Amino acid sequence: MALYEHIFIARPDISPAQMETLIEETKTLIEQQGGKAGKTEYWGLRNLSYRINKSRKGHYGLIDIDAAPAVIEELDRLQRLSEDVIRHMTVRVEEHNEAPSAILSKKDDRRPRREPRS
Repeated sequence: MALYEHIFIARPDISPAQMETLIEETKTLIEQQGGKAGKTEYWGLRNLSYRINKSRKGHYGLIDIDAAPAVIEELDRLQRLSEDVIRHMTVRVEEHNEAPSAILSKKDDRRPRREPRS
């Protein structure tokens, strides 16, 4: 089995609770197909780089996957059919990083700026 990172963007009009449910349903699908879902992250409602279906924002989610390519094909097929998912991408990786992703660590690292010296 290979290691993957799966990132998807959901419509902005769903609630964060619905996004968490969508992440759990995706994890369940992966496990039913014989794969293993590792770390999951919900990145929140974020601005998009460009408009997608007249939307300027979207809910982002990340799932680490250890599965066969057939599982990824089925996941891709179901996410294309989902009305809630507006974009998705799966990337094969050499290893999973257990630390929080750069997006979440950037959120936690926000410190107040110091006043410039005069």
